[in-house]
Amino acid sequence: MGSEQTRQGLITAAYGRRFLVECDDGRVRDCSTRGKRNDYACGDRVTVSCSGDDQGVIDACVPRDTLLYRSDQWKQKLIAANVSRMVAVVAPLPSFDLAVLDCCLAAAEHAGIGPLIVLNKSDLPEAAISEKALAPYTAMGYPLLKLVAREGVEALRPHLAGQRSVLVGESGMGKSTILNQLVPQAAAQTQEISASLGTGKHTTSHARLYHLDTQSDIIDTPGVQAFGVHHLGVEELAAAFVDFRPHLGQCRFRNCRHLEEPGCALSAAAEAGTITARRFAAYQRLAAENLARQKKY
Repeated sequence: MGSEQTRQGLITAAYGRRFLVECDDGRVRDCSTRGKRNDYACGDRVTVSCSGDDQGVIDACVPRDTLLYRSDQWKQKLIAANVSRMVAVVAPLPSFDLAVLDCCLAAAEHAGIGPLIVLNKSDLPEAAISEKALAPYTAMGYPLLKLVAREGVEALRPHLAGQRSVLVGESGMGKSTILNQLVPQAAAQTQEISASLGTGKHTTSHARLYHLDTQSDIIDTPGVQAFGVHHLGVEELAAAFVDFRPHLGQCRFRNCRHLEEPGCALSAAAEAGTITARRFAAYQRLAAENLARQKKY
């Protein structure tokens, strides 16, 4: 093909500044970006200048419906775009960190993405302890699905129907097992991506989108040890904790940050047990970190 053609496409894999784009002519192209721009995510709808059957350059991104991302004090990490469902996977072994789950849920709430908590390996004896730890979340209204992924994931499929979902969670929770049950060809597709990009085994460290059917997609993401929400201001952070919402606006001071101010409705709710003390402490730690970062910059 001598001249460039413009195509619309969907980013199905994100590798730093290289992306696989499924174009509207049915071809998947290995695409770079203009200049140093790399603020695209798996799930983005983009316009591509095609320089051949298998190469292209991303020119622009269609406005997103949603964007899930995490951030620490140094940088932001785009995770997935245009998703409607977050599947937060936890398991009894290895034990999961409620602080990571809090941040995942807060990021989803802020982005307008509906969360689903999946307790995998629910056949283990330790699962009862995990269920007890998750009881406050079901009381908040978060749906909880118990699963034994190695035996099947049929119970999960209805939750994914008609959605673009993103799998998140710590390493070892069984996300790969869930994905391979949902998309048996996922491992083969990963190897193909490795070959086309020459990235070998490192492809597991990046997000990838798979089609479940014509109406449903799932985005697999690497396991995390932390899920920072430094991009949320104090007000946004408090609003992202769904159990806090009935108490917001009830404090003595309108600009209450819910840290050490007198007459704080959240502090009173934590003392009364209306919200869990652990969740309130988690919020205060995150809010203090975010405020310290804002002062620094």
